[in-house]
Amino acid sequence: MAYSLITLEQTKSPISEAYRALRTNVQFTRVDSESQKIMVTSSGPREGKSHTVANLGVSMAQSGKSVLIIDADLRNPTQHKLFGLDNGEGLSVSLVQDQDYHKYIRETTVPGVMVLPAGPVPPNPAELVGSKRMKRLIEEVSEQFDMVLIDTPPIIAVTDAAILAQEVDGVILVLASGEVNKGYAQKAKEQLDKLGVKILGAVLNKVDLNTNEYYHYYYYNASDDTEKKHNRHKAR
Repeated sequence: MAYSLITLEQTKSPISEAYRALRTNVQFTRVDSESQKIMVTSSGPREGKSHTVANLGVSMAQSGKSVLIIDADLRNPTQHKLFGLDNGEGLSVSLVQDQDYHKYIRETTVPGVMVLPAGPVPPNPAELVGSKRMKRLIEEVSEQFDMVLIDTPPIIAVTDAAILAQEVDGVILVLASGEVNKGYAQKAKEQLDKLGVKILGAVLNKVDLNTNEYYHYYYYNASDDTEKKHNRHKAR
């Protein structure tokens, strides 16, 4: 693997436990559904959304779920690096050439996790992810896998995430501790609210384990702004 997946390599670490807590909270939202499509985005770049997608996917697979990770960040694809896959072909090729996407779905070294890499960076990412082909693809894979996790660009920077948010069952917003601009974070949430999408919650990432009492903070919103709970896990 090119990058480290902590939920795979350090299963007993506090951070892996935090991902399992995130997995549990997400699964609470799918009691009445056989499959779920979840989009993961951030307010800005380098907040850790792609790592969150990958590690959440691994954690879900470890609980016995079949998981498909779609790298829909056609501007800065990362999932192929995290899982050590080739990115010569993928989602962008399938959409541009109207080819069967199944041929581009890759097995990984993690049992239960498959990845549809982004493929070569196209000149028109927003147009591709907003196409009827993309909508059909998401609908079809949601019937083939227990969980579909979609990695998208930051929602404030470009329109791609806003377009895809309308095709999923819920959205997770990833924010980097000590780095994210409070105004940007609020703007990201407001933008999702305007779209009328279900915000499953927000993950505070990059918490300094050496100086912070808590190694992970997860804000979970199951249905609306009146139903909130905070899960805090103390570092061991």
